[in-house]
Amino acid sequence: MTGRIRVEISGIVQGVGFRPFLHRLAAREGLCGWARNTPAGVELELEGGRDALRRFLQAVRTQPPPLAVVEEIAVQPLEGHGGHAGFAILPSTAGAAATLAAPDLAPCPACLKELADPADRRYRYPFINCTDCGPRFSILRALPYDRANTTMAGFAMCPVCAAEYGDIHSRRYHAQPDCCPDCGPKAFYLDEGGRPVPGDAVLLAQKALVAGKIVAVKGTGGIHLACNALDEAAVLRLRRRKHRAEKPLAVLCRDLDTARQFCVISKEEAALLQSPRRPIVLLEKRRAAGPGSFPFLSENRRIGILLPYTPLHVLLADGRFGGPAAMVLTSANLPGCPVMTANGEAVAGLRGVADGFLLHDRPIANRCDDSLAAVWQGLPYFFRRSRGYAPQPLAMPDASADGVLAFGAEQKGGFAAGKGRHVFLSQYIGDLKNAETLDHYRTALQTQLRLFGVVPRVLVCDLHPDYASTAEARRAAEQQGLPLVQVQHHWAHMAACMADNRLDGPAFGIVWDGTGLGTDGTIWGGEFLRGDAAGFERVGSIRPVLLPGGDAAIRQIGRTGLALAMDAGLDAETLSRLPLLQKLPGRQALAAMIQKGIRCPAASSIGRLFDGVYALVSGRVDAGYDGQAPTLLEALADPGLAGRSYPTGYSVSGGVRRMDTRPLVAAICADVLADVPAAAIARGFLDALCRMALEQCLALNPDRLPVVLSGGVFLNQYLLRGVTRLLAEAGFAVYTHHRVSPSDEGLPLGQLAIAAARRKRNTS
Repeated sequence: MTGRIRVEISGIVQGVGFRPFLHRLAAREGLCGWARNTPAGVELELEGGRDALRRFLQAVRTQPPPLAVVEEIAVQPLEGHGGHAGFAILPSTAGAAATLAAPDLAPCPACLKELADPADRRYRYPFINCTDCGPRFSILRALPYDRANTTMAGFAMCPVCAAEYGDIHSRRYHAQPDCCPDCGPKAFYLDEGGRPVPGDAVLLAQKALVAGKIVAVKGTGGIHLACNALDEAAVLRLRRRKHRAEKPLAVLCRDLDTARQFCVISKEEAALLQSPRRPIVLLEKRRAAGPGSFPFLSENRRIGILLPYTPLHVLLADGRFGGPAAMVLTSANLPGCPVMTANGEAVAGLRGVADGFLLHDRPIANRCDDSLAAVWQGLPYFFRRSRGYAPQPLAMPDASADGVLAFGAEQKGGFAAGKGRHVFLSQYIGDLKNAETLDHYRTALQTQLRLFGVVPRVLVCDLHPDYASTAEARRAAEQQGLPLVQVQHHWAHMAACMADNRLDGPAFGIVWDGTGLGTDGTIWGGEFLRGDAAGFERVGSIRPVLLPGGDAAIRQIGRTGLALAMDAGLDAETLSRLPLLQKLPGRQALAAMIQKGIRCPAASSIGRLFDGVYALVSGRVDAGYDGQAPTLLEALADPGLAGRSYPTGYSVSGGVRRMDTRPLVAAICADVLADVPAAAIARGFLDALCRMALEQCLALNPDRLPVVLSGGVFLNQYLLRGVTRLLAEAGFAVYTHHRVSPSDEGLPLGQLAIAAARRKRNTS
């Protein structure tokens, strides 16, 4: 018995060798017909034996190519015979985009083998790729994913590559970026003045790195600055030139063995490091070296490590030709601006910073920074979800978010766009207060809407009126005549973690972050919420922290430390003996501001509590970067040294049960004056916060709703583990993030979920 069917397949089925897979599968089963890319995915017509058709469809479902994601298969029986002779791949059809696109992926083992084989025609070719690996999103200009719609359009395939492209038995059959040294992109090396230097570009860059120079290297989604990671003088010179005095630097290691010289690596961490997505993975420094090891790379207990994610990086780190085994790799950008992508921009903007430039002539269509993740519960825990993951969407339980566009927050700007049962999230964007970053945000947003055919019908943004993202949402709502929903910041965090874990019912949210505007007009940041995507109730918080000078206190954390100490009831004589107060400029004027309540907004913020406590413990006045205080307090908390046992207290006002930080801060100040080791104080503080989370949950969640943990403070791994452990031991079901970051970068998912729930409620 024979049959004839039309099949439509949706998911990540373009740019991953899917049509060649179908062709080989059809040949194996003796089926005739055709396949082609469409804006909705892949469409094919098949004719042959019914058992063969059944086996074909089963193989598509269960044995797709490694990088493909088959989400739906629609099969339609057809009458009669198609008269097909063999199987063909037809030209793609155009139309409104509805398919998905693959992220950029690291070179596969087969390509790496060819790259290292002197007998192979692609030996040491920096742009080797096949259907299983290589650039995808960063070169994509339009869908369907065909060469003409990528930045490879300007590189015509030579006859040998064209033959591979058309050979069903080749690994490069219909590989859109297929190329070789004769027809593909070229790498080149420029000196510090942007002048071409003759010779092998990669070897020239290796020699420069070994000599202690700083080299700008063009990667997949942007340009980086690199130097020898074990050359302390070179690293410090890079820090000075880039104005990055303290923030940790990521290290690209030649291989896993090299990475193990820096860090202890678990099986799960090794798997993530070596995955085709190749994120930066936050790893514990080798315990024997302690937190002070490699201080010029990272001042805390962790280092961000990544393995080479392009053939160019593989070659650069190749020890056989003298390259350094480990390189610092940090974004090439002007302060506060997004990573550079264009050659001319880099040469002009990095004068006096880079000593040389390893660039190439393949344009970058979509800027995409490196992803950053830790491993938590055996899965990625994102600090930043970008290269290797974007623009792969999140699959949702239903299509209620279709047409919802969420604009996110500000400091870690991002967006989320609903299309059918998918949510498309932005790659890493950055702080929208910067004009260049805001332009990047706008471009990335319009690109994803265009690529994936998202037609917004509902817009949603933060409650804060001064966020740049709020202004963008309002402007879009006015221009397009669309409804705009504004959502409280911490509720959006809670809803994001619920959506991340596909939780529908009510939950209890512990949302700890820096600052966000509350529904009462005050600044929130240490919240305990009950509710779901349809509504919430604020049932708990912490005692507000005074911020002398407002935003100035975020930069000068000593101000917050003084405010905490004064709020804890320390007298003037005790205050004067604190190391912090002996360094804090203008302390008398600041004390007067605090006493009189002049320009001292209050924030119920765990993030600001961290700032103040770290200032008191360390005697430090200023913060070098956002999130430094919680990072360094975590680094101080030596797991091998018992922490101090600090008191906890609570008060109730306006129906909100607040953590009273005054006894805690007073005890910390007493220990500082008694010269108790900072490691014991830091661990005692973190342990107290973990206990407070549990005690609040026991008091405010008597019906034991599932508990979700969200907000940027939960990037602190000590707190994440400690709070999760205590709650789980007390019998609570605890949910944390795994598909998006707990920081404001992941917040748009919650905004989208809330707007979708409201729309569903209004139409039911």
